[in-house]
Amino acid sequence: MAIDIKYFNSFILRKTITASSGATAQYLPVWPGLPSDPDDLPEYPVTTPSPRVKYTTNLLDFNTRNWIIEEARIRGGYNNTSVGYGVRAYLNEENKEQSHLSNSLIYSGIYNSRTSINNTNVFSVGEQITKSVDPLYGSIQKIHALDSNLAIFQENKISNALIDKDIIYTTEGTGSLAASQSPIGSITPYVGDYGISTNPESFAYFGYRRYFSDKRRNSIMRLSRDGLTEISQYGMADFFKDELAEISETLKPVNYKFTRAFYSTSPSPWISVNTTADVNNIEIGMQVTMPQNSGNDIIGVVEGFVYDPTYSKIYLNVDPGLPSAVVDATILTKFVKDKVVGGYDVHSNNYLISLETNATQSQPEKYSTLAFEDVSNGWVSFFDYKPTFSFSLYNKFYTTTGSEVYEHYSNPVRNNFYGVSYDSSIEFIFNSNPSIIKNFKTINYEGNNGWEVNSFESDPEGPDAGTSYIDQAKTVRSYDEGLYNEGGVPYRAGFNRKENKYFANLINNSVARPNEVFFGDATTGIKGYLATVKVSTDATTDPGGAKELFAVSTEFVVSSR
Repeated sequence: MAIDIKYFNSFILRKTITASSGATAQYLPVWPGLPSDPDDLPEYPVTTPSPRVKYTTNLLDFNTRNWIIEEARIRGGYNNTSVGYGVRAYLNEENKEQSHLSNSLIYSGIYNSRTSINNTNVFSVGEQITKSVDPLYGSIQKIHALDSNLAIFQENKISNALIDKDIIYTTEGTGSLAASQSPIGSITPYVGDYGISTNPESFAYFGYRRYFSDKRRNSIMRLSRDGLTEISQYGMADFFKDELAEISETLKPVNYKFTRAFYSTSPSPWISVNTTADVNNIEIGMQVTMPQNSGNDIIGVVEGFVYDPTYSKIYLNVDPGLPSAVVDATILTKFVKDKVVGGYDVHSNNYLISLETNATQSQPEKYSTLAFEDVSNGWVSFFDYKPTFSFSLYNKFYTTTGSEVYEHYSNPVRNNFYGVSYDSSIEFIFNSNPSIIKNFKTINYEGNNGWEVNSFESDPEGPDAGTSYIDQAKTVRSYDEGLYNEGGVPYRAGFNRKENKYFANLINNSVARPNEVFFGDATTGIKGYLATVKVSTDATTDPGGAKELFAVSTEFVVSSR
């Protein structure tokens, strides 16, 4: 089978763009789909007056415009230099049948820049150039080379392959290394039935440690010199069991419905929009369907679009099959997949993972981003941002959101991600002497000013007649936010400070229980075997500044009843 390549070894330099009829012609040198000067977007008169539109490769009569082509072997006039051909792609195979081996690796010829040998596009059928793993464990999702070893990540198994060497086994069962003609040597599976499922985006590595998720086994894994370790078991097994169960492995349709549709008499199909949010929902590759006759007909996919803000129209480059009349609705559908985004933060030496469930018509968007630290073998923090991709470079940690790159730890404003500020919060349990019922009277902390208590609740009691009772305290305001004046005298309704330690009394805020005489703010403290507490930073004390919390304590007495 021969593949004909159009304009082989050519450069598409510019496209001829002509202004509207009667105006002076414009010849704008551009690369395909991009203006020559991004700050000088060309005007295209879709109607009168001419609105200023974003230039893409799908102007109304894009296909009728002329490309200006210049051949690659150019005589520039100075020294008569020319452009080389470079690597040539070719394929000559009489048997046109194809086979998809999702559990196999294939390698080509060698590449040597010193001797100008480049056989990276040569796949000789006369040689054994494939290496397969057990298909029982699913397709290969990821491969990663480290020194002279290649880690192979299947959906349900992780294996190790030798690179440029092989193992020869003797009759006694012992092995010795030997040179191999095959770049990929013996394949040995790691102990444990774990894989990377269908989430290769969760993979990250640093040094000799590799991290990834196994959605099908509700696990977050680490591959190191001691083999596979299920790091999600370090205090977070239930969390990942619940969160990973919601990650879908299949594509989910998301529909965007527009009130107007296509005019076949117009120069190009268009959709009317009401808000800029509708514009942001349109992406290249979306499927276009329209109600026609008794059902919905797919008429193509979005290959490009131009937004006309003056008339609230989006012109689509759709092929072709347009209806002969106006219809009342057009549906643009994109297909999304839930993701488990992984990355390594070299600044804090943490493995960062973000479990992201995409929004659909019946399901809101949901994400959880958290970090694992090898030094403490624990999950150290949650974060309030959703990365598209994350990576490290020269002791700096970056994430992307959409098409923008964000550098972490460079912003002097704490807890500000992608331009949005968040509060820090910590949730913990007081559970001293767990078999003794206690009256919790106070809460104290050591650290910076600016912390407040959002909730202080006991363990539930009951249920009695279908009702459970929880003792809870009122919110304890921070040192600054709890300040008020009465009769010219300052008082603190929240935390007070003495010798750089903050303390506050707990005021009960519970509902009345059966046969209870004193309840609510008529009593002090809460009663229970244990207490769950959530503290967070306030919104007014040094916004964006550092706020440390060293220790939190409580004073309690043994309950008399």
